[in-house]
Amino acid sequence: MTTFKALFAEKKETDVALVYRTAALDDLSEGDTLVKVAYSGINYKDALASVKNGGVIRSYPMIPGIDFSGTVIATDSSQLAKGTAVLATGYGLGVTHTGGFSELARVPAEWLIPLPENLSLKNSMILGTAGLTAALAINKLEQNGLKETKDAAILVTGATGGVGSLALTLLQSLGYTHITALSRKKDTADTYLQSLGASAVITPEDIVPDKVGPLGKQQFDFVIDTVGGDTVAHLLPVIRYGGSIALCGNAAGIAFQTTVLPFILRGVNLLGIDSVNISRALRIAMWQRLAACVTPEALAHISRQEVGLAEAEPVIDSLLAGTHTGRTLIRMD
Repeated sequence: MTTFKALFAEKKETDVALVYRTAALDDLSEGDTLVKVAYSGINYKDALASVKNGGVIRSYPMIPGIDFSGTVIATDSSQLAKGTAVLATGYGLGVTHTGGFSELARVPAEWLIPLPENLSLKNSMILGTAGLTAALAINKLEQNGLKETKDAAILVTGATGGVGSLALTLLQSLGYTHITALSRKKDTADTYLQSLGASAVITPEDIVPDKVGPLGKQQFDFVIDTVGGDTVAHLLPVIRYGGSIALCGNAAGIAFQTTVLPFILRGVNLLGIDSVNISRALRIAMWQRLAACVTPEALAHISRQEVGLAEAEPVIDSLLAGTHTGRTLIRMD
């Protein structure tokens, strides 16, 4: 295959445009392994890559797509064989290195994870970066006390999004029973979120106190926050003594105001979650856990759709508008 289809982010005079066109191998970044892509997830970070000053892409043109699954069709690495089913997330994909929104991807072999048993190429991307991020957040919370009780009061924000939906699914699969979902779409998503494992669904207004103070009534033991911004500021004062918040998103902004009191009077932990530059060993361990814990039956509850490369732009628009639910995959023909 000397030519193939890809979706490019191209810089125009006043904006960034997504252009679906024919590409050649010279359009791909360097790497020792060529993969025929089967699926790539559309993530919020990919949406940011499509807008001017999104803070994701460093230089243009660039093929977005921070994750993909597929099959090795050529490699110079002794660690992989032609025909191996693989997945990739993070590193520089879709940011400084051409990514998964393409029928072919070329990457260093060490970026590729052999597809774990019990995972199909499709299901690995229903999980994708979002699932990996959710697994990392739960793992970090378990290292900070969550593992001690299955009845801990857990809150997941941005619960209808990719990370939020998969966090609920994974928490339920791991046996946690007291999970609250926070969503602006409560009226339309209540039943959906409960099917994923939420025992209660609340709105952002429910966590805003009548009287704003540095400390409030203690409500949650652990929080997975996918949105950032003022939501974090409202949650820190209501986390119980010794509790933790795993911070892994910025859909509502990158800044928030707080005081030191939740940290020095209640021992609250603020835990940052990165899925891009984690070690290969941790990456493999998290994918093995996802493959073992999240069954195809559990994934069937996740709202999902599949689109072609040429149909990705409306999905990206919905992500930027905050109206997207669940996961959308680009399916290569």
